Amino acid sequence: MNISNVTSGLIKVNQNPFQNIEVTNPKTSFANVLQGYLENVDNTVNQAADLSTKVAAGEVDNIHDVMIASQKAQLALELTVTIRDKAVEAYQEMMRMQI
Repeated sequence: MNISNVTSGLIKVNQNPFQNIEVTNPKTSFANVLQGYLENVDNTVNQAADLSTKVAAGEVDNIHDVMIASQKAQLALELTVTIRDKAVEAYQEMMRMQI
């Protein structure tokens, strides 16, 4: 069986939405790093939405790649929401502290 025929039709899906963030400057602000993470999550969600649209239009033959992209987008979004919730919770806890 020739594997090259099987892999030639695969769609490249972003493996990790957080992998392309590089902190080259040690003085990079937290806001810039967070913005980079959010942009990667947004790109992952947009990629999954585009693949879903292509499936609906019949342009994609391999539903497996679409499902993987959809799950990656869902997990990235859930992680982002969890981080946001924890940050808000930490902020509220600090505001309750007495000095």
